[in-house]
Amino acid sequence: MLRLTIPRNEPANAGFTLVEALVSLAVLAISLAAIGGLAASSYRSGLYVERHVAEVETAQAIISGLPDRKDLATGSLTGEMADHRWRVDAAPYPADFVASAKTVWSPQEVIVRVESPSGALLRFDTIRLVKRAGP
Repeated sequence: MLRLTIPRNEPANAGFTLVEALVSLAVLAISLAAIGGLAASSYRSGLYVERHVAEVETAQAIISGLPDRKDLATGSLTGEMADHRWRVDAAPYPADFVASAKTVWSPQEVIVRVESPSGALLRFDTIRLVKRAGP
């Protein structure tokens, strides 16, 4: 009977050493920690964008619901919409060139503030032209 033997070039103790396994686990842990940090940062950014979009949409709804330029008097309006508190301040625009101009139009500063339930504040400033009261 003929027996064939295959020569083995591998040492009897082939495999990973404990140090190699620990190093690979450490590299894996560092990689997973970095990925977890990125995921958490992405999640926080998503929440911020979502909250900011809600504030901007509320401000747009408030601005579109403002009275006509002839009806928006100097002073403040306040209210609440979709759990957001808002305030609109209207006042004459302070500028030297306005008083000296010979026109029927006068600039009015309108400031819209929207506060989200979390306390974040969005401020939107704009200028409207209103007709001056009689001569």
